[in-house]
Amino acid sequence: MQSRMQFLKKDSAILVLNKPPRMPSKGNLPVHNSMDALAAAALSFGHEEGPKLVHRVDTESSGLLLMGRSSESTARLHWLFTNKDLGKSSSKIWNDACEATEQKYWALVMGSPPKKQGVISAPLSKVFLNDGKMERIILPHPSGIEGSQEAVTEYRMLGPTVCGCTWLELRPLTGRKHQMRVHCAEALGTPIVGDYKYGWYMQRKWNEMPKIDYEPTSGLPYKMRRPEGLAVQKGSVLSKVPLLHLHCREMVIPNIAKFVGESGIESDEHQLKMDPRPDVLRFVAPMPNHMQITWNIMSSCLV
Repeated sequence: MQSRMQFLKKDSAILVLNKPPRMPSKGNLPVHNSMDALAAAALSFGHEEGPKLVHRVDTESSGLLLMGRSSESTARLHWLFTNKDLGKSSSKIWNDACEATEQKYWALVMGSPPKKQGVISAPLSKVFLNDGKMERIILPHPSGIEGSQEAVTEYRMLGPTVCGCTWLELRPLTGRKHQMRVHCAEALGTPIVGDYKYGWYMQRKWNEMPKIDYEPTSGLPYKMRRPEGLAVQKGSVLSKVPLLHLHCREMVIPNIAKFVGESGIESDEHQLKMDPRPDVLRFVAPMPNHMQITWNIMSSCLV
């Protein structure tokens, strides 16, 4: 397992991993090779218990995955990804660090959003199909929003649209299941490349289209192609069946190891006088191979 993923941080409170695509975060029978099960078995590093998940990354997605290594750090981090107000205290440093918490995803979408940046505020609802065997997240109809949950995602374009595809940075302000996938596909009308659950129809149409576009300054046509010397990677944008292009790229969280334990988080007046900035950690995860190859291919079209 360790050969397939990258360890970005390990201290007394947390474990931060760069999860590869197609590995489940949470195991449900008959899933055995999930992150939580494997971590409990192999990543205790001397602790009595293995680390615990405090949030999830979709099975098909990749990127930063955070785990708590103690009951206190796990509880406090879980609040950050559900309702950070539950974890507030009388400590200004801790509360400021909580407010600074954020996640940023990179995604390649089919098409282009109507604006270069914006906020998607669209509630989500869960429905079951095939006699309850299949679960799907949808944007509920305005006349029947009972049971829906608030969902908010900020987005911005990372560059121009190339051959019908656009790189987006997504910042989820709520943590709903499949939130960014549904918001991209149904609210923006730009499904994520490789999302066959929420963008199957557009993915099929896009696969059938010739990958030809026009250079934005000269107006001359160019075709997306593999640059000479660049290795072919299964799952990239040139594949017949691309993998999901959604990656948890960046994360900012409180430096929780300094807040938990004997000192607690209540007394920080001395620290505040020394350094008024939030005490946080920032992590950046490299993209998986299939997304990096796609990035290189699309960048070469703009040279």
